[in-house]
Amino acid sequence: VLERSWEIVDGVNVSLRLWDTFGDHDKDRRFAYGRSDVVLLCFSIANPVSLRNCRVMWYPEIRKFCPDTPVILVGCKNDLRYMYRDETYLSYFGERSPFVRAARKSDLVMPDEARAVAKELGVAYYETSVFTYFGVNEVFENAIRASLIARREHRFWMTNLKRVQRPLLQAPFRPPKPPPPEVTVITGTHTKDMLNMFNSQCYTDLVLIVGTIRFSVHRFMLASSSNAFHRLLTMDISDIGARSSSESSMVSSTFGESTTADFNEDTECLIRLEQNKAPNRMWEQLKRRSSYQALPTVEPKKDLYRELHHPVFQSIRVFQIESGRHSYTQTQTIVQISKVITPQAMQQCLKFIYTGTIDRDCLDLQEIRQAAEFLELPQLMVLLSNTQANQSFMNDETIQHYSTCMKQNLEKYCVQNGIFGDITFELDDGHMKAHRAMLVARCDVMKAMLNGDFREAHANLIVLPGVTEYTFHKLLCYLYTDEIPPISADKCLNLLELANRLCLPRLLNLVECRVIEDLLRMSQSETSEAVEHCLRLLEPVKLHNAHQLAEWCMSHLCVNYNSICRVSPRSLKGLHPDNQDYLREHRWPPVWYLKDYDYYQRCMNELSREMNSGKKDCTTDDKGCLCFSGVFFWLLGKSKRSSAANGKSAIQSGKAIAGPTGSEGQQDTVSSSLFQSNANSVNQLDPEHDAGDL
Repeated sequence: VLERSWEIVDGVNVSLRLWDTFGDHDKDRRFAYGRSDVVLLCFSIANPVSLRNCRVMWYPEIRKFCPDTPVILVGCKNDLRYMYRDETYLSYFGERSPFVRAARKSDLVMPDEARAVAKELGVAYYETSVFTYFGVNEVFENAIRASLIARREHRFWMTNLKRVQRPLLQAPFRPPKPPPPEVTVITGTHTKDMLNMFNSQCYTDLVLIVGTIRFSVHRFMLASSSNAFHRLLTMDISDIGARSSSESSMVSSTFGESTTADFNEDTECLIRLEQNKAPNRMWEQLKRRSSYQALPTVEPKKDLYRELHHPVFQSIRVFQIESGRHSYTQTQTIVQISKVITPQAMQQCLKFIYTGTIDRDCLDLQEIRQAAEFLELPQLMVLLSNTQANQSFMNDETIQHYSTCMKQNLEKYCVQNGIFGDITFELDDGHMKAHRAMLVARCDVMKAMLNGDFREAHANLIVLPGVTEYTFHKLLCYLYTDEIPPISADKCLNLLELANRLCLPRLLNLVECRVIEDLLRMSQSETSEAVEHCLRLLEPVKLHNAHQLAEWCMSHLCVNYNSICRVSPRSLKGLHPDNQDYLREHRWPPVWYLKDYDYYQRCMNELSREMNSGKKDCTTDDKGCLCFSGVFFWLLGKSKRSSAANGKSAIQSGKAIAGPTGSEGQQDTVSSSLFQSNANSVNQLDPEHDAGDL
């Protein structure tokens, strides 16, 4: 222990030994003060009673037994000035510790209060925190300096003590910058919603006939996932027959705009138009397999039937029907699949198209692989290869890759181009198409509106007042892909309002994340643009239940409170009084730090003026505490030395002894060890004759 006690301070070897006072043993406590070189009078910053006891009880007792010993007032636990609101700190109290109460703001001792007591006692003041390790080494180094300077007054001939500095002024402790609140996003249900859309077969517009089995699916899903289906469904068909006015735009966008090549350049010329040979049995089968509850009893309008020279697709028929329930015109497509694909394989391929997965109990993987090859589903082929090679652990990456590609295609074909859209929304600045099946599967409010008895259920055109194309585009991106592109902070309110109106909490969270990303980008510049946006968004976003964004804005404003007061004082005063009070209470840096830092700056300036004017350090006891002159005399007042301590430190030049003190009822000790002094101990040696002195 003695070997580890040696320190070098300003070129002087010192043995630092610490011990605490005896506490309640009044009769024996006087022995703890004997032969001490410096006394550390400690109190808890979270307990103002301990500071009062330092002044009333401990300081008089120290001066009684140590009239000439330097004393330093030490405030412990200064981390509680900012941690008393910390959730982790508060979790240790209450039910977990019913007999211990957490510190409150009213319990805290501010630096100016403790400094006033130190000035009254004529002692120096330092603060420490074992939790953050702030000021721990600084306190002991300056305590050693105070003891050495006191010894230099009586042993002025010791040359090694001439280089000892006066105790240094402690820089104020600035609380760490509070981290921004974390934003959580609700887990998405996109895969589940796609599976429900596949199983429910609502608003289907494509029937795949595989043998005797018919699959009712959605054209936009198949065209977005498979190149083969995309070429088939977007073929350029010249004469589609009579059309209703409400469907003409849809059919033209579906079949008139695309110039994509057919399946095979060699067989392109073999496609034959056979409009008059369409079998009526397909219409009867469609009526039985349609996803709608009722079909019109009248015959359908003119349709188009073609036979295809393709290894998979044998024929295609396109016609228009009117929904009996909702009375709107819809385009239906029937595709006959050849026997190279079995119904079981087609079922798994369609499930993969919608969800990116297949059933685990599939037996004939080779049939599915052959179907995936014909339908041009490369990711399904990779998934099957991994399964056959007993490398199923690689399927997660494959599924993720397919999901990413599928979402990109949905955004490209469905959101941007509105391919095969069956419903149109009239917005404030334009029109946008969408798909009823996707809206119903992804949004409960849309499902109630389009499936219920509202008039929107019977219309091909729905008016959305107060919604712009920019806002509705972001909404469709979320519905189709479960994600949203970057959003500007100055255009987010309308989207938040729409997401809240449609009861889409995940969309709210995604918008919050995107807006925060934009605000963080702004905050990296030296402008106050981010602060101004936070002031503008703080209260409106709360109306739309974007509470995480409001909390983040509040945190950002607290951190930049000084900038707000300097740049936008009017905007600050325009906030609700409760918000203004919260900002003042949680501002960073806090007011007490700003005051303490201002005091520190004034002291440093005064000290600089002293040094520049050539004043010499005063070595007499009546010039201030711890031989401080000038600024220290101004800081501490009269030369009254006072210490109130539970404990003390003893320091000796070349071999020094020191010990921290504790407050009444609680003792904060960095390390404590008791050493008996005798005639042969190091503190009995004369440092002048010690070979270890410098």
